[in-house]
Amino acid sequence: MITLEHISKAFRVSRRNAGFRQAAKSLFHKEYTRIQALDDISFSIADGEMVGYIGPNGAGKSSTLKVMSGILTPDSGTCIINGRVPWKQRTAHVREIGVIFGQRSQLWWDVPVIDSFELIRDIYKVDAAAYKRNLDELVSLLDLSQIIRTPARQLSLGQRMRCEIAASLLHGPRILFLDEPTIGLDAVSKVAVREFIKTINRSRGTTVILTTHDMQDIEALTERILLIGKGRILLDGSLHELMHRYDTHKTLTIDYTGPAIRPLEGMAVARSLPGHIELVLDTAVMPVSRAIAALSAQADIADLSVSGATAEDMVVSLYKAFSI
Repeated sequence: MITLEHISKAFRVSRRNAGFRQAAKSLFHKEYTRIQALDDISFSIADGEMVGYIGPNGAGKSSTLKVMSGILTPDSGTCIINGRVPWKQRTAHVREIGVIFGQRSQLWWDVPVIDSFELIRDIYKVDAAAYKRNLDELVSLLDLSQIIRTPARQLSLGQRMRCEIAASLLHGPRILFLDEPTIGLDAVSKVAVREFIKTINRSRGTTVILTTHDMQDIEALTERILLIGKGRILLDGSLHELMHRYDTHKTLTIDYTGPAIRPLEGMAVARSLPGHIELVLDTAVMPVSRAIAALSAQADIADLSVSGATAEDMVVSLYKAFSI
């Protein structure tokens, strides 16, 4: 169980203008700006849950993960994970978590991946039997057999990311923090990573907290999302509920014969051609079923499709709604 209550964290950031004069001046007098990275963050995550933690750059996602992993100590508030305070009982805590930062590597650059794995085994003091069992399972699930003896610097980004995920799970953690795990990956590699994450969640009951800007990751992996902006939790709910709550417009694409279709109340014409029309319907004004019935009375409909906003469209609208 993960519980955060009223977590706040601020940083002092130095600022100066460009130019040699300003650089020299800053040697004697620095100007600082206070950045509130986290502002009264509270939420709970149950064992075995997969949660999407989303928000724009600078919203506080990575800072939250660093607090939960014990890297950062907050200015105020409490964080209890499996009965421990991460930054106070860090040695015991890190044995039960795996962390993957998409732009950080835990693999030694010039040595074969298997050597990095064995070093990680020694760091976490994983016994030989558990290490072999975990290694065999991860090599099989992530298809690492052909690359495990290759130096990390010679791997493609997708290959390296699969190895990074394996490295984070060698010690059998109960919780996995993923920060942009599919950044820069091709479509095939993204699908492979997503499928693996779903597999370990089902088979091991691993709790997964995922931060990403890729809404396909969110749709594929998570049911619940937390939206953060300017260091504050703005929304907490299932992706389906949020889609239903904020997707208030549908696009009706109609092919028809007969007289031209006239838009009704709550409809706006997006495109109109002879025998074809695209209408944007405000479902708060008129339900889709009633709109279809009313339009059918105007002409003989040969084909009709209804589409709504994508998850990415919804998140963009949420960012704008909350002025993040």
